[in-house]
Amino acid sequence: MASLHVGNLGEFLREQRRGAQLSLRQLADAAGVSNPYLSQIERGLRKPSAEILQQLARALRISAETLYVQAGILDEPERDRDDLSVAAALLADPSLTDPQKQALLQIYESFRKENGHVSQQPAPTQPAPRPAEPPAGRAAGEAAEQAP
Repeated sequence: MASLHVGNLGEFLREQRRGAQLSLRQLADAAGVSNPYLSQIERGLRKPSAEILQQLARALRISAETLYVQAGILDEPERDRDDLSVAAALLADPSLTDPQKQALLQIYESFRKENGHVSQQPAPTQPAPRPAEPPAGRAAGEAAEQAP
């Protein structure tokens, strides 16, 4: 099978998957695609649809627009290239929690706005933050204080 040369999409996906410390099978399962199909996408043998790219973006916790640009579906705005790469790097970092990623993205965007840049990109979607659990030992004490 000849390579379709879909930009650097396959390489980009592989880097994102490895950065998220996911195996090919884990990402395929999370995105709802077959393992062989994902392998072919990473090797540049298949060109995924926008819907498949969206599923992969959701599983990798990156913006779908980033994958659309890599696949050549969307043109990358000249002035927003850095914005996309910073957001993609933050979202792909496995050492950060989802709330930390969201906070960093908000801080980054606020600095850009402060410096006169208005983002053309929608904010990357993140799953709803999980409620913080109270430190061990405090939950019972607080519950007792609140009891009538």
